[in-house]
Amino acid sequence: MSHIRVRFAPSPTGYLHLGNARSALFNWLWARQKKGHFILRMEDTDQERSSVESSRIVLESLRWLQLDWDEGPEVGGPNGPYFQSERLGLYKEFSERLIQQGHAYRCYCTKEELDRAREQQKKRGIRDAYRYPGTCRNRTDHPDRPYVVRFRAPESGCTRWNDLVKGPIEVQHETLQDFVLLRSNGLPLYNLGAAIDDITMGITLVARGDDHMINTTPQILIFQALGYPTPTFAHLPMILAPNGDKLSKRHAAVAVLDYREQGYLPDAVLNYLARLGWSHGDQEIFTRQQLIDCFNWEHVGRTAAKFDTKKFLFVQQSHQRLLDDAFVGQAAWPFLGARGLQVDRSDARLEKAVGTIRIRARTLVEAAEMMDFYFREPPRMDPQAKADFLTPEIAPKLVALAETLSRLESFDERSLQSAVTRWLEEERLQLKEIAQPARVALTGKRASPGLFEVMQVLGQEVSVKRLRQAAALAGEAS
Repeated sequence: MSHIRVRFAPSPTGYLHLGNARSALFNWLWARQKKGHFILRMEDTDQERSSVESSRIVLESLRWLQLDWDEGPEVGGPNGPYFQSERLGLYKEFSERLIQQGHAYRCYCTKEELDRAREQQKKRGIRDAYRYPGTCRNRTDHPDRPYVVRFRAPESGCTRWNDLVKGPIEVQHETLQDFVLLRSNGLPLYNLGAAIDDITMGITLVARGDDHMINTTPQILIFQALGYPTPTFAHLPMILAPNGDKLSKRHAAVAVLDYREQGYLPDAVLNYLARLGWSHGDQEIFTRQQLIDCFNWEHVGRTAAKFDTKKFLFVQQSHQRLLDDAFVGQAAWPFLGARGLQVDRSDARLEKAVGTIRIRARTLVEAAEMMDFYFREPPRMDPQAKADFLTPEIAPKLVALAETLSRLESFDERSLQSAVTRWLEEERLQLKEIAQPARVALTGKRASPGLFEVMQVLGQEVSVKRLRQAAALAGEAS
């Protein structure tokens, strides 16, 4: 089904919100499943709010999520995206065509005239939203002054479409007004720009948030007036906060790149967003390919989904556990750098260290935090752990343990455990008497991965050095 053509068309006025990212995801999944095309365009004609920086952030967010698009002019890199601000002549051309065909007209009403009409409506006690009274609808003169282009909306009948998510929708034309298509400065309003872009790009399915349902009827009317087939529509419910309010920064991070900074994996973010409003039986965890294979519109819910931070974190941790230690080590490497640690990316300890903490680490940030002591010299010492366990009487035992480890020819976990067990027997000690002081000596913490795991990752030289350093600290304690 290579004729499937979908699009994601954000307005670059800030960060990429999770709700917008979900719309992009559903479009992308459908295109990839059906071997179609996923098209990216920036609806950047709002000159006051759109910015180059916002466009960059949107592109960076999509690239991090690995939601690749398929076509576009060579602007900002290979394959696009399209920018509406570079297509203004196209909107002017189609608006003139609509005027010539009698589906649109030039409106010369000034802002002051429209404001007076609103005030008159209020004085007559009409509380409904203002509707343009059609002042210029049948005007035949062409004064030499600024004008907007308005669509001649039908006054009777209705527009119907079968929404893939919402089901059959019907809008009575008597609720419409003659809406503006083109501003006096030549910039299109949303409905004209979106409709003409969908026409010229051959879009077959428009999937977007249900806050755009109010725009669907005007866009269908534009399609019909120009004689083009209407695409299929799918309107996605909003993502709400846990308390039912509109999701905002008060409730959770809402920008996609915030989750990159928090150490989430892109596939985990996509998995969670997909399950916010779509289901596939009871399955919760999906690989990217599984999402492509399983996605359908029949199981997209009609009602708003509620954001759940704990569930999001569970999905993230589940994805992190699916990956091998080498991958997680490389993914966590930048977060070690953010902690001020200069770690060579090829350091063999990275993969080994991940193997000791991966069950407990929920994010890459947590993984880096838990691995910190492996790479920091000396490790950060918990003052209370130091006071509790690095006492004068433990100092000679730490020295003796260091000497035992220094004589080992093999430093694998099995050899370590065997050597320490023999040493404990010779010294008539139990492991619990030395384990916690040794743990603090090696990691600076009272809680860490298994003692022998830690030694193996640190290696013989570092393990012996840290035990001796800790013995010196313990000897100084008073």
